[in-house]
Amino acid sequence: MLDLRFARAVPRSATVVAVAVARQTADAADVSDAADVSDAADELAELDVLGTLPTGTEPDELAAFLREVKHKGKAGSVHTWVRPLHPVTRLLLAGVANREEADWRSTGAALARKAKGEDRLTVLLPPDLTDPELRGLAEGLWLASYRFSLASDDDDSRKLRRVTLVAATALDAPLEAARTTASMVMLARDLTNTPSDRKTPEWLARQISREARTLTGVTVTVREPAQLVAEGFGGVLAVGGGSERGPRFVEISWRPRGAGRHVVLVGKGITFDTGGICIKGRDGMKLMRKDMGGAAAVAAATLAAAARKLPVRVTALLPLAENMLSGSAMRPGDVVRHYGGITTEVRNTDAEGRLVLADALQYAVRRLRPDVLVDLATLTGAQSVALGKRTAALYSDNEALADELRAAGTEAGERMWRLPLHDDYADALDGDDTDLVNSTEIGGGSIMAALFLREFTGDYRDRWAHVDMSAPAWSDKADGDLTKGATGWGVRTLVRWLETQASATA
Repeated sequence: MLDLRFARAVPRSATVVAVAVARQTADAADVSDAADVSDAADELAELDVLGTLPTGTEPDELAAFLREVKHKGKAGSVHTWVRPLHPVTRLLLAGVANREEADWRSTGAALARKAKGEDRLTVLLPPDLTDPELRGLAEGLWLASYRFSLASDDDDSRKLRRVTLVAATALDAPLEAARTTASMVMLARDLTNTPSDRKTPEWLARQISREARTLTGVTVTVREPAQLVAEGFGGVLAVGGGSERGPRFVEISWRPRGAGRHVVLVGKGITFDTGGICIKGRDGMKLMRKDMGGAAAVAAATLAAAARKLPVRVTALLPLAENMLSGSAMRPGDVVRHYGGITTEVRNTDAEGRLVLADALQYAVRRLRPDVLVDLATLTGAQSVALGKRTAALYSDNEALADELRAAGTEAGERMWRLPLHDDYADALDGDDTDLVNSTEIGGGSIMAALFLREFTGDYRDRWAHVDMSAPAWSDKADGDLTKGATGWGVRTLVRWLETQASATA
């Protein structure tokens, strides 16, 4: 993980230094205005806590450069000033727009990419930097520097390894918050990126248990197939029945002394999804290693709460299974009896995620009795049809809970949009001789999946929220703080939201 540390002065050995341009004119035509450029140069001159920019930097010279590149201060924009005759050979001018936390996160990500190939980077911070601004910057630096590679010739010798943050005062608390969050996002990315030939339900349960053992106060229980049969986890068993690599049900508990509220997080954990007998096409199957992204996110967020010692009780439930095609696979027309007794007719074996989540939700409301219940799942392709690749679908009958989650997502840089839970749509889920069916033909696939899950929340319906994050769990390219591949979507949002729950408890 990238080494971030504070210093009170620019190191003598620094050759690449970044400073921020916290400006964004309303009219792009104003950018070349001499007064604007001069003001920007003066602002930069004030950034260094020692009173000067790197050796040999003159305001007039800097103003001329700003005028030449027409630097607008747009968040995430970086212009490089090459200065071969000076000790600092490269000065990176990074825009932070209006200095919102999101602007600083974009800046951190852009700097991490711009400094690729350098061993070290020095960043001059303004004297009035706030905690949220630093947290955003640090998260951007860490998340954009993430790498996952299984290539035999992988070479990380030219990897950015250290960033020195030059500031009058070390802001340790927001830096540690960012460090914990980023490390857990990276854990979720690692787990999700891992190919499914390695990533069996047993392997995933073992990896999460191993991570939990590094933290004090965290307990992990792993239920194996025989226990699932004995306790009646029919949805998990049905979905995992077609694979020779049996399912698991993981329960992670962080229970700090004196905690008031109890939050239960549920994450879909399909380690690979062929669609079962209702088999997917090749293109629909090639990224199905990501179908456990919800489980990875809730596990990582729970571990983050423990690492931060947040005074809120958190339980994460991870139903893990591999949806494969074989003689023992569930069939259309089969009837699943879920944990707690509700029955579902399987109309589509590729609507499997809701079957395992149903077991977990019923277990949560019958055994754990939480104050709040939230599930995350890479559940439907319909989510991306409605909202695209960067925005998750949010469902809840609880206005306050929905607002809290959306606000946390906005702070964290993970967008979500609330979609409706129409009661009259739910009639289509009624079975002929079962309580429910797992698939319908009326459209609104993401909404129908959410309505199906709501049936398993019982008396906790008004304390529950569902997030369908199928598309945001994966990025086709490096963009901002995202790297190509798994995004770890949801970890940041949940950590921010758990912080608010901890504050409410306090």
